[in-house]
Amino acid sequence: MADFRMAHPFWPLFDLVVRTPRLELRSPTDEMCVELAQAATPAMFPDGESYFKHDWLSEPSPARERHSMQFWWRHRAAFTPDDWHLEMAVIVDGHVVGSQGMFAQRFPLRRSVETGSWLSAPAQGRGLGKEMRTAILHLAFAGLDAQEARSSAFEGNDRSLAVSRSVGYEDNGRQIEVRAGTRPGVTRNFRMSRESFEQRRRSDIVIANLEPCLELFGLGPDLASLDAPGAPTGTAGAPTGTAGTPIGTAGTPIGTAGTPIGTAG
Repeated sequence: MADFRMAHPFWPLFDLVVRTPRLELRSPTDEMCVELAQAATPAMFPDGESYFKHDWLSEPSPARERHSMQFWWRHRAAFTPDDWHLEMAVIVDGHVVGSQGMFAQRFPLRRSVETGSWLSAPAQGRGLGKEMRTAILHLAFAGLDAQEARSSAFEGNDRSLAVSRSVGYEDNGRQIEVRAGTRPGVTRNFRMSRESFEQRRRSDIVIANLEPCLELFGLGPDLASLDAPGAPTGTAGAPTGTAGTPIGTAGTPIGTAGTPIGTAG
């Protein structure tokens, strides 16, 4: 059972919640990361295939769980307004069942985000993939004033493709990517515009405790950029040491290239 107490007084993302009638999205504490690591197993793809860019699910335990923990820690440590990767735990009835990510570069200027996600095998087939994607899109557009959202999925990942189309994305071309770290695969790209979001915007989704987090996204209380055009953002001039350096292995997701493409559920 997830613990929803404030994990650290200086990291407001731990208090950020996106709540729908069916689930919650929360920035995972270390305790939630343990639950996520335990929930991520090869069983999330019933056909035995891997539809991620890196085949991290095939790693033996406990290496898979350890590298998963490093993945979440790394993105937490490297979070800046210029380059952020927000991973959120999917909570259903108090239990962690998956991960919904959203990431962006130079967001205060570009107002463009991308998403990636996965859902544990027992939680699939219940419409939760669509619900969690809708929730993260609400955070992007209604919460952060995004102007577009992008997603992609490898051909064959039919559930992810169906989720993207069902929530209002439009097809946006195809390209060849490296699949499972070893072979080429064709991805289908999707894009949602601000106008498309507004046409489908739901009134039953609540975002809690966002304002204290806005500075981390490079935004002020009015959602305007905190920096003048051309000015540096974030902590680019601050030392990061090894905490801000990718620390995974060749089979571990690193940055955008390792982000799960589409939705496992």
